[in-house]
Amino acid sequence: MESNGIAEKGLEGDKELQFLMNGGDLLKVRSGSWKKTRYYKLQEDCKTMWHESKKALKSKQTFSVEDIDEVRIGRQTEGLRKYTEESVEGRAFSILFKGRQKGLDLIASSDEEAKKWIGGLEKVISNIKNLTPQEKTEHWIYSCMRKADKNFDNKISQKELKSFLRDINIEVAEDYAETLFQKCDESKCGYLEGKEIEHFYEILTQREEIDVIYGEFAKTGGLMSATDLLNFLLKEQREAASENDALQLIEKYELDENAKAKQQMTKDGFLMYLHQPEGLIFNLAHKSVYQDMNQPLNHYFISSSHNTYLLEDQLKGPSSTEAYIKALLKGCRCVELDCWDGSDGEPVIYHGYTLTSKVLFKDVIKAIKEYAFKTSEYPVILSVENHCSVEQQKIMAEHLISILGSALVTKPLGDQMPTCLPSPEELKGRFIVKGKRLDKLEDIFSEESKTAEEESVTEEEDDEGDEDQEKKSSKSKSLKLAKELSDIVIYCKSVHFHGFEDSREKQSFYEMASFKEGQAVTLAEESANDYIHHNTDKLSRIYPAGLRTDSSNYNPVPLWNAGCQIVALNFQTPCLEMDLNQGLFLQNGQSGYNLKPSFLRDRDTKFDPIALPEGLWLKRKTLHLMVISAQQLPKVSERKSSIVDPIVKVQIYGVPADTTEVETQSIENNGFNPMWNENFKVDVHVPDLALVRFLIEDYDSTSNNEFIGQYTLPFNSLKNGYHHVPLLTKNGDLISSAGLFVHIMVMDAE
Repeated sequence: MESNGIAEKGLEGDKELQFLMNGGDLLKVRSGSWKKTRYYKLQEDCKTMWHESKKALKSKQTFSVEDIDEVRIGRQTEGLRKYTEESVEGRAFSILFKGRQKGLDLIASSDEEAKKWIGGLEKVISNIKNLTPQEKTEHWIYSCMRKADKNFDNKISQKELKSFLRDINIEVAEDYAETLFQKCDESKCGYLEGKEIEHFYEILTQREEIDVIYGEFAKTGGLMSATDLLNFLLKEQREAASENDALQLIEKYELDENAKAKQQMTKDGFLMYLHQPEGLIFNLAHKSVYQDMNQPLNHYFISSSHNTYLLEDQLKGPSSTEAYIKALLKGCRCVELDCWDGSDGEPVIYHGYTLTSKVLFKDVIKAIKEYAFKTSEYPVILSVENHCSVEQQKIMAEHLISILGSALVTKPLGDQMPTCLPSPEELKGRFIVKGKRLDKLEDIFSEESKTAEEESVTEEEDDEGDEDQEKKSSKSKSLKLAKELSDIVIYCKSVHFHGFEDSREKQSFYEMASFKEGQAVTLAEESANDYIHHNTDKLSRIYPAGLRTDSSNYNPVPLWNAGCQIVALNFQTPCLEMDLNQGLFLQNGQSGYNLKPSFLRDRDTKFDPIALPEGLWLKRKTLHLMVISAQQLPKVSERKSSIVDPIVKVQIYGVPADTTEVETQSIENNGFNPMWNENFKVDVHVPDLALVRFLIEDYDSTSNNEFIGQYTLPFNSLKNGYHHVPLLTKNGDLISSAGLFVHIMVMDAE
């Protein structure tokens, strides 16, 4: 197999890469008593790390570089801070993985060696990320070929070919495999090698559907001129493009220098373009912040997390700063801090009355400060569920002020009492505390006002499921609130909800209610227009029912339809509801703030998502969709003989009238290059509130289908024309090389 070096592209002769490939000893840290030396090295494919293990025969000794989420320098994980001394700071680093895979805490023998490990790993990760789709495909296929080459002779026999095809997720009939083999075995020696393997690769990766599209527009000696490409962009992609745009695409993506010099695009260049952001289904203009960010906070949907501290379930799972980091890096802008008295006078965060582990409040605030603005620069709301004594509340206030410094909002912006909430733009890089407050915000501007040092307030429980209710029935529901903590609650003062009329008369713009899932859903179904009016000038936070001990989620869409801004979900749980959340917040630069449609911001709005009266929200559209093909779908089972039978479902989530699903036939035994060419037509009444979810499953006639991959995006972010749809895992990570190919046409409904 000749293609060893694809992942090394641009790293030939690199000292750090060579260092990784030679490998070395690292001290692996699991606990105070479990610290063991292990040998790690990068394998020849430049994308797999091998490590020595005492359980070598029982356990998998490798992990893929593509599964690494982050290489963190120093003692920056809970494990390293807890189980190692400060003296190893320069030698320590951690490898953190995507999904729920446990990270590795490691210590090198010297500072210099740690730098080599970190630098080498970061280079390899960056290099794999920067491979073109074709290179990724090539690399993956050659890796599978190496695996199939059982006797390591760099040749592929017919038997090995069959094994290889199963590895890449395709089952072919014996006679087809034989025909394919004979076609490539030009030397007639019974095995493939060298150029014959390259020929086999070309046949395997040929995209007939791309050939047809390219052939239709390549009118210049079999190639595409800039004019031909412009013709494609205007007619098929319905883009407002110019010849200059076409020339830029050729310059950017054409691989053949001769064709590029003639300002032409080959078929390979055309396929390359279709795999790039310009060729993907998500509107590139929505990838950065494109909405007005100068409106009051309550005019936005805000990406929000519930029980942010949990990595798993609500009863016995671990509480961790890592859970906050993961949520913030996904663009979450409202995190929850469930605070309780800890030993040694230090408040802790955990799920009260359960066996979930505890994490120090100050460690969480430090982690939040470090990671809050890496994905989005817009404000983070700290939703404090306070169960602490007055003494420890004072310590909480101290930590918030000392750690967050000037980034913490401790007084209203400006010199006068505001009349509405500030905008995300005004609050860039700032933290807002949501919690109880002893007095009114207006009192800050009143000289006579003097608040007591502490006072009793009604405790607002976040997760009062029936079980919790019983446990607490004997306890008082009042809580003494420290003035120091109360004083830093400015724009998000927690209050109880006593009905819409009461809120209209008594609730100030800076006061906000939290609604249990069941109550919120009932209001959204039975009093949608009242709820929408309430949310035009006040914030509402929704949270899952306390009985969801498995950290499952509720459907957020009906609550968004009712204008609720802070619809808090369990970010730690991979599920359809989190797919919808990530899909909604994919737009506007993944800022975690999406401007609500005008009919959800207008105080006189007549909009009702269920009754759907006539109004400006009815922008009826027809989605004409062709599901064409998919490429390199992952297996859902580790069993070698298990090949997927893919089926594609396209789901619309939005107002009840728009919620629907269409699906293709299943394709038997082909996850490598299944072809459907099936057409669908879907009508959408309120596109401003619609999400589109592409779901691929492994069809099973006798039991539930198994998840393969999905991609969700706002209906208004769809692009017309031929496009690839990237696919994500259950955890929301990109599946390298896999994709769906579709044709989209959105038209005004007749």
